[in-house]
Amino acid sequence: MIEAQHLGMQFGPVTALADASFDVRQGEVLGLLGPNGAGKSTAMKILTTYLRPTSGSAKVCGFDTVREPLQVRRRIGYLPENLPLYLQMETGEYLDFVARARGLSGARLKERLEWVLNRTGLVPMFHRPIGELSKGYRQRTALAQALVHDPEVIILDEPTTGLDPHQILEIRDLIKELAATKTVLFSTHILQEVEAIADRVVIISQGEVRARGTLEELALLAGVRTRGMAEIRAPFAEIGPALDAIGLAQAELLREGDGWTRVRFAAADPGGDMEKVAALCAGKSWHLRELTMPGTSLEEAFLALTHAEQAA
Repeated sequence: MIEAQHLGMQFGPVTALADASFDVRQGEVLGLLGPNGAGKSTAMKILTTYLRPTSGSAKVCGFDTVREPLQVRRRIGYLPENLPLYLQMETGEYLDFVARARGLSGARLKERLEWVLNRTGLVPMFHRPIGELSKGYRQRTALAQALVHDPEVIILDEPTTGLDPHQILEIRDLIKELAATKTVLFSTHILQEVEAIADRVVIISQGEVRARGTLEELALLAGVRTRGMAEIRAPFAEIGPALDAIGLAQAELLREGDGWTRVRFAAADPGGDMEKVAALCAGKSWHLRELTMPGTSLEEAFLALTHAEQAA
């Protein structure tokens, strides 16, 4: 649904984007992850036809963003970094205006307005001027305008900025719901956002794509192993060597007291390694109170993949 091939963007002597390639598939949520100024917004502006790339090409729903911009715009919903709001308009009035500008009318217009107002929690703000809304409600209104016309592809630049924790969870659920029938690309510099909702991740930094793939693929690429947790009734002096002997290296003591030891260890095969730990405890008659495999930390993978650049 989205194809970016060798995208480059120069602003005079400044390189905002360099040879960036990635794709987003139907029914997928792709997280574009990187620090502020990494080039995420530039990539999104190219995909939404706001910018013409210096080099490379991009397609959305099979349409070229440079040669067929109107076809692309008809098929996307875009939440930009700077919210596209008319502060003097009431919330409902503004969304009605956007929907009509998108070609909606009659029963379809009413249906989409009702849906977007309910799903973004804006019903209580319907008659409130946008200029009087809190930052969080303005963010919701901007998200609503990106969804009101029921687009095939949704492109969201920092969609949870300014929202409180409850609102963030609501927007995450909405994005997951949308991905069942649509393609979603969102950018963020918040690692937890990507871990919570993205199917795949593209790490971008200093205008370049550093890595792409699922969390597991990024961990493999970065050389970061999955971490397991166990709480065992035995001293760490015995647990550490025993874990090492069954191939679970780098055992780390987290807490020891009241006869219980909480350890963390690196795992190559999460499912199989959990069975190994359970069998080890049974064989040694150790009580096992907890055994979990939280998974790989995106933070570890991100830091490993961008370490060389940060050190330069």
